[in-house]
Amino acid sequence: MSNKRKTERRARAGKYLNFHLGSECYGISVTDISEIIRLCPITEMPKMPQYFLGVINLRGKIIPVIDLAKRLDLSKEEDLERACIIVVNAQNNEQENQLVGLQVDKVDEVVAINEDSMEAPPDFYDSISGHFIQAMAKVKDAVVTILDIEDILSNTKDLEHKEEEPHQETYAI
Repeated sequence: MSNKRKTERRARAGKYLNFHLGSECYGISVTDISEIIRLCPITEMPKMPQYFLGVINLRGKIIPVIDLAKRLDLSKEEDLERACIIVVNAQNNEQENQLVGLQVDKVDEVVAINEDSMEAPPDFYDSISGHFIQAMAKVKDAVVTILDIEDILSNTKDLEHKEEEPHQETYAI
C-alpha cells in the first residue's frame, strides 16, 4: 500500500469506540455509530457470505449483521457472554443510509484520540483486510487499530464465501 493512499485515508482526531476482536483492540469513530446493543437472536439467511450472520429486528427495523472478526479474517472469542452488536450508519449501493450491525467480542470505552497519537498503518498491510485499516493509535499503553467502517462495509465482494465446485476436466474429441 502506498504512503499516498495511507495519508488520504488517515483517521482524524476525535472520539473513538474501542472494542475487542479476540485479544486485539480496535476502534471506530463514534460519528459512525448509531447505538450498541446486547447480542440478540439473529435470523440466518441462506447463500450469504460466511461473515454475514443474518438479520435482527431492531424496534421494527430489519438490520443486517456481520461478524466483524470473520470479515477481517481474524480469530474471535468463543465465549459470547460479553459480545455486542455495534449498529453503524452505512451507505448501501444506491448511496442510501442504512443501519448495519457489527458483532464484536467485547466493547471497552470511548476515548479521545488526537492526531499526534495516530500513525499510518505499516507497509506490510497489503492484504484484503489490511486496507480496512485507517490508522494505528497509541492509547494509554496499548495500540488501537482504527478501522475504516465505510470500506469494510462497501468492499464485500473480495471476501465472499464461495462454494468450491468439483473440478471437472473436459476433453476435446
